[in-house]
Amino acid sequence: MKAEAISPVILLNPTDNVGVARKAIAKGTDMTTDGGMVTARADVPSGHKIALRAVAPGEPVLKYGQVIGVATVAIAPGDHVHLHNLAMQESHVTHHFAQDARTTPLLPEDQRRSFQGYVRPDGQVGTRNFIGIVTSVNCSATVARAIADHFNRGGGLDGYANVDGVVALTHGTGCAINMQSEGYLYLQRVLAGYARNPNFAGILFIGLGCETNQIDPIVAKFGLEEGPHLRTMTIQNLGGTRKTVEIACDIIREMLPQANAVQRSAQPLAGLKVALQCGGSDGYSGISANPALGHAADLIVQHGGTAVLSETPEIYGAEHLLTRRAATPEVAQKLMDRIAWWREYTQRNGAELNNNPSHGNKLGGLTTILEKSLGAVAKGGSMPLEAVYEYAEIIDKTGFVFMDTPGYDPVAVTGQVAGGCNVIVFTTGRGSVSGFKPAPCIKVATNSQMYEHMSDDMDINCGDIVQGTDTIEAAGKRIFEKILAVASGEHTLSEDYGFGDNEFVPWQIGAVT
Repeated sequence: MKAEAISPVILLNPTDNVGVARKAIAKGTDMTTDGGMVTARADVPSGHKIALRAVAPGEPVLKYGQVIGVATVAIAPGDHVHLHNLAMQESHVTHHFAQDARTTPLLPEDQRRSFQGYVRPDGQVGTRNFIGIVTSVNCSATVARAIADHFNRGGGLDGYANVDGVVALTHGTGCAINMQSEGYLYLQRVLAGYARNPNFAGILFIGLGCETNQIDPIVAKFGLEEGPHLRTMTIQNLGGTRKTVEIACDIIREMLPQANAVQRSAQPLAGLKVALQCGGSDGYSGISANPALGHAADLIVQHGGTAVLSETPEIYGAEHLLTRRAATPEVAQKLMDRIAWWREYTQRNGAELNNNPSHGNKLGGLTTILEKSLGAVAKGGSMPLEAVYEYAEIIDKTGFVFMDTPGYDPVAVTGQVAGGCNVIVFTTGRGSVSGFKPAPCIKVATNSQMYEHMSDDMDINCGDIVQGTDTIEAAGKRIFEKILAVASGEHTLSEDYGFGDNEFVPWQIGAVT
């Protein structure tokens, strides 16, 4: 029996008036699609949209069964639909709240999976075993890097095979900031959150001494306790650069034996917090890798773990798909409040929420933020939304949750790791290459062409979903298994390359004075 030919165009919802090209379609190509017979009136790049029906000027363009914008000119069947004939419209979505509290469907405890993790004194579970140097201000960054280099490159870790490294968490702020501002609060939260992250066996805070962002108030405000696992110092008090480096190295040498002695053991997935991320998205992101990651996120949650979606500007226009899943109306309202904050924030800075997609997103076939958001939300799976957190707040609920962050990946992930995330899964269609120490980062490709071209950087390929030879469920199970393997110690490709030293980027808001 002859196999049925796969249509060159993907129709994602019967109501859609556009489809997505599985591969590049040449002008004049006749094709049978789920929407009928269509002749391409222009070249349509891989991952881009092609009109399946006529669309009048001002009429909505639908993808995923949702409005992604309006036609700016008359669009004929077979037209390439992109920046030249499709424009953003203001999002006007309808929110439907659950009347009764939603309950997350957990598997029976005897059916839940486990992973091999490091149990910390506070009960949290780490997937890596780093020592961290947290800088309170840019002025202590060079000293922190010198200390980390001594251990990572100078042989200082010889004999400590169970320690993954020493991470210098440096940034470009910490002084000349308003102590009453959101930016100052976010910076404090980030630094305290990293000090608590279970992927660290020990933390050393280093400041200059005269900066606005003082270490002692952070320690006091967030209930941190100095001791064998957390030490603090300032360069001015210790007498300068050389003395600080020498004393800091002595302190880390004291931490190393205890850190090295910690062993992995079987732990429930309640100890796993997985950050869901996407970057360098393309027209396939919402079709392949993102929904596959969403399926993996559902499995994480059903087995008792936590999946953390973020990047508020990249759910804009699709937030109704999350509020309708909120565990309570209060959770839904908090998400809507954060969207309202973003409207005001972008307005006061002379911007708009549709400053996205990026140049690379557009080359990959994404035209408006509504289209990008609908694909991005797919990473969140289908479980009830248990909580909404502000930037870098400690994630204290299990299940599927959301954290308010910018769409800029390093800033977003910094917030998630500060909240307690110990594994990152990052989908990409254009080929993002980054890591986020101390949390390992799993890269998931949306299309096979990029996966093969950048195979040294991509951990998993979801491109076969686009070609119809793989399923979202099967790919999601592979991602789930990869998460458990990486959480148990298997290295990701970004770790092998040493990524993660430069992606610590706290969210800077407000005037520098």
